[in-house]
Amino acid sequence: MVTPYGRGAGSSRVRVFGWLDRIGAEFTVGSYLSLSDASASRLVRHPVSLARAELRLGAIAGARPGRLLLHREASPLSRGWWERRLLRSAEFAVYDFDDALQWDLGEGGLVRRLAPKAGKVHVAVRHADRVIAGNAVLADWASQYHHDVVVIPSCVALEDYEPKTSYALRDPPRLGWIGSPHNEAYLRLIGTALTEVHRRTGARLTLVGTTTPSLGGLESFIDRVAWSPGTQRTALAAMDIGLMPLPVTAYSLGKCGYKLLQYAAAGVPAVAEPLGVNADLLSQFGMPAVRTQDEWTSAILGLIEDAAATRERLGRAAREITARRYSYDAWLSRWTRALELGPASR
Repeated sequence: MVTPYGRGAGSSRVRVFGWLDRIGAEFTVGSYLSLSDASASRLVRHPVSLARAELRLGAIAGARPGRLLLHREASPLSRGWWERRLLRSAEFAVYDFDDALQWDLGEGGLVRRLAPKAGKVHVAVRHADRVIAGNAVLADWASQYHHDVVVIPSCVALEDYEPKTSYALRDPPRLGWIGSPHNEAYLRLIGTALTEVHRRTGARLTLVGTTTPSLGGLESFIDRVAWSPGTQRTALAAMDIGLMPLPVTAYSLGKCGYKLLQYAAAGVPAVAEPLGVNADLLSQFGMPAVRTQDEWTSAILGLIEDAAATRERLGRAAREITARRYSYDAWLSRWTRALELGPASR
């Protein structure tokens, strides 16, 4: 298994380590620096570890593994050469991706501009024996370049989330969001709606992710909780309503709807932008799909004003659907077949 991040990063935790925790086969995991991200500021602080990580990739390729799963990218410094070499080295190689990396052309820091992800995903898709895509949007794109593409969603482990037991509103009402420091900027997109809901109801917003204030005036009614497996387990159940705003971009169309699945795993009703997978999830869960500031305001206020029984019905139904359709248990046999590992074992 080759992944650019350690367990602290959502994509690697969900797409790699979550499966490894459930299978009997033994894998060597190359997780580059085992950090939660590969930003340039982090890389320059670990020059020796960086050199070792690059050498480790060479050792993995030189060992010519029988099975190899490459998730997203092999190295933040690669422009495709590591992805090509690793995938060619294995007897059977699978490439897995869960974001629209093909449309990530390198906006941002220096490393991203010098080694954009778009070039790497093109190389990886072409040189893998099989491709695993996180949703149909990604699979449709990959199918232009590869004949063997399998869709496996980003799955949740329901046991990692304490289910919500009381649907009586907290005082004040508690809105919630979970995610990375990079993505929390999306909350600015619905800043007007959040401010209006706060003005009318006193609602506060819990952010599970980073403790560093970054959202300007919204911070006056934000409470921040650092992410950890423990806080993730309990913090979502304490929310009355989960939120998932997204910018309307091509990249957003490739999102796997994971925040919605996390809220659903905890039995929390949610409001979201209906882009990509989100549209299907919201339809299945019977939850509000909104686009404009006014729609966000109305949807959030509507759930606040609804009876507790209505919020409970939505939350419990979403949790049950998630268990049947989006849990690791529901997809384990399909995943092991995609890697040609034989019968799944626990």
